[in-house]
Amino acid sequence: MLRIILSILILALGGVLAVGGVELISLGGAWGYVALGALLVLSAVLMFARRKSGLAVYGVAVLFALVWGVLEVGLYWWGLAPRGGLLVLLGLVLLLPPIPRGLTHGTEGFRGYGAEGMVLVASIAVAAVVAVISMITQPYDTAGRLASDRVATPPATDADVADGEWASYGRTAAGQRYSPLAQITPENIADLEVAWQYNAGDVHVNLPGTALQTTPLIVDDTMYLCTPKSEVIALDPVTGEERWRFSPTLIELTPALSTYATCRGLTYHDGSDLGWEVSDEPAPTEQEAEALIRASMESATTQAAGVAQNIVAGTAQEGDPNPIILDQAPETPEPMRADCLRRIFLPTRDARLIAVSAETGTICPGFGGPDGTVNLWIGMPNVSPTAFYSTSPPTIAGDVLVVGGSVNDNLSDALPSGAVRAYDIRTGRLTWNFDPGNLDDTSPIEPGETFTQNVPNSWAPGSYDVERDLVFLPFGSGSPDQYGGDRSENVDRFTASIVALDGETGALEWVFRTVNHDIWDYDVPAQPTLVDLTVEGETVPALVQATKQGEIFVLNRETGEPVLPVSEIEVSQNAVPGERPAPTQPVSEISFAPPHVTGAQMWGLTPVDQMMCRIAFAGLNYEGRYTPPSLEGTLTHPGSFGVFNWGGVAVDPARQVAFAMPVYLGFTSTLYPRPDTLDSIVSAPGYPMGNENFGTPYAAVLRPFMSKLGLPCQQPPWGFVAGIDLTNGETVYQHVNGTVEDMAPIPLPLETGVPGIGGPIVTGGGVAFLSGQVDYYVRGYDLSNGEVLWKSRLPAGGQSTPATYLGRDGRQYVVVVAGGHGYVGTKLGDAVIAYRLPEE
Repeated sequence: MLRIILSILILALGGVLAVGGVELISLGGAWGYVALGALLVLSAVLMFARRKSGLAVYGVAVLFALVWGVLEVGLYWWGLAPRGGLLVLLGLVLLLPPIPRGLTHGTEGFRGYGAEGMVLVASIAVAAVVAVISMITQPYDTAGRLASDRVATPPATDADVADGEWASYGRTAAGQRYSPLAQITPENIADLEVAWQYNAGDVHVNLPGTALQTTPLIVDDTMYLCTPKSEVIALDPVTGEERWRFSPTLIELTPALSTYATCRGLTYHDGSDLGWEVSDEPAPTEQEAEALIRASMESATTQAAGVAQNIVAGTAQEGDPNPIILDQAPETPEPMRADCLRRIFLPTRDARLIAVSAETGTICPGFGGPDGTVNLWIGMPNVSPTAFYSTSPPTIAGDVLVVGGSVNDNLSDALPSGAVRAYDIRTGRLTWNFDPGNLDDTSPIEPGETFTQNVPNSWAPGSYDVERDLVFLPFGSGSPDQYGGDRSENVDRFTASIVALDGETGALEWVFRTVNHDIWDYDVPAQPTLVDLTVEGETVPALVQATKQGEIFVLNRETGEPVLPVSEIEVSQNAVPGERPAPTQPVSEISFAPPHVTGAQMWGLTPVDQMMCRIAFAGLNYEGRYTPPSLEGTLTHPGSFGVFNWGGVAVDPARQVAFAMPVYLGFTSTLYPRPDTLDSIVSAPGYPMGNENFGTPYAAVLRPFMSKLGLPCQQPPWGFVAGIDLTNGETVYQHVNGTVEDMAPIPLPLETGVPGIGGPIVTGGGVAFLSGQVDYYVRGYDLSNGEVLWKSRLPAGGQSTPATYLGRDGRQYVVVVAGGHGYVGTKLGDAVIAYRLPEE
């Protein structure tokens, strides 16, 4: 009976491979599946006939799969496993004594296996040897060690930030994500232990794009973090005890549109030494604080009433052209409450900016008005619930707060503006605005006027050069992402670019475009990092910018000119009618561009799902990294998550090196011709938040390139850590990073290298910390060589950037937020966990 069952299984497997192999050949793919399928079918037929030669043929099939696999992917375990793993497993079952004894036709030999059985034994033995060799071979690792002669260089510090504090999103205005603290070193990092855990109580399981992704601030012995509900929580950084919580009343958002909301960080400002007039008014009582919160919400709600664009139940109507109009904040500031000299600025999910006392957690009147609020819808066209708000903290640039915003793109070509605004940090009065559609005038927009609709927006954090008074902002694109045939030349100029603005006036100093005519959603996603580098013996004021497409550009931050070489490569022009792809794309000296994808790199758990991925790949358009989206479907690699996303890279200014987490996950991008109507859902019937792109010729559907089993169609590794010498652009080391423990059906900690979203930090102690990968660990690395020295299990995905600080007890802490991320498939959570070394 076992023989019959196995024969049926092998016959079915061979038949599927043979039939699928024919389809693959018809698409121009490999012929190996037909040959393998034929061998398996022949083996099954012979075993049905009780012939031992069926064992020999099966052994030949195993050897064929092995040789074919080695020729395609080399001695790489994860590439060979789907080709031979199932076959070897079935082969071992075939060698159980009842099977060869039940095959009565054939030679006699050792214990009834015969010469035919020995062929199968030999093939499995060879497979085992190859497996062992491939398991200890890691062809995708690059070993190396960062230069040690710069380690002793005194680290550059920001005079406004104490060494033991993490005062802004990237610790300082330079956005380096570097701390000079050095208590934790490669020698003692293995002793790190949990100091405390706090649960924020904000988990949105019904909103896949909403998660706790904040990087905490630690200033003046207080930790501050924000939640997806736009709350601010203040904690004791040594004990984790909650000191206060600010919970604004939010404008009610349309549930069908509220699929994404997050707060990645807050902005802290200390005005204690600025000579501001202080009133003797005491901090508000609890009732007075609640009244301020209600006033803040009601003023914004009142202004929004009657002008919101109606985009519900699959319809999109043109919005009222009248903008939200509020009186400007007063030019003459009023006296400030003493507890408001130190303030936290909170961007809310309903598009407001609220000033909160860093001491008491109550609203600070006088910023924007008596309710302590600036309404970010002021001057915006196409007002619509959830269509615009700030996911990232504002950037302090001297006396102003520079605010960008996230536009809910790909719904239509009539969306809010990507204009960047600067508000007086004392009063909230609009000081200047940078509108990519109106470059000639950065003076504050007049009441009743609106910014240019649908121009590129800056949703990631900005950076600030105090000495040069320059603000550096990363820009995305106007909507839609996957079609740009109707874009103006000026919009294209700022799409996927890095922009330098004068901090006092907002005037454009320079712009560097990282993608020419972006049609792949390759927004510049991360905060620019400012660092002085020694290049060819000269000190250069540099800007380091990680991008979704895998390039890390190093520019002179005074001029925008490349410090390390940038070249142009020719790219595919195979686009849909109406599109006009750029003929070339820029490539940096530091490039983590994925290798050209081939059918041989398709992956699966078995030969069958691997073959199905090869068939799917053969049916897609793919001519390299910049293949335009198509009607047939295009493989976009890297996909929308990018090689780097909002976590960016961490830069050690002493060593002049960067620590990075490049990840690789391809997407499919398919365009659908759409009628010129506002009530026809093309991309996602019944769900109005698909990439409908109303007003354009095409809707778009984006999907991760996955198999029917829910696994990536491209073989591992999917994620790395890397160390880069920024003075010459050399990637010194690159190591596979992360396991499939929390991705696979069976939670085995197999190190494949996994994707993720989140960012690293580095310290003066020569270690790096990272929690962004999709297995639930925070890891500590030796910065010099990338070796994992420590890890700790998290209760959910760690899709945030850690921080480190010095507690009042004199001990260095590392804090990680484990909030997960629905779009990358990690478990959602609300844990804030701090680690420290044990007391001596």
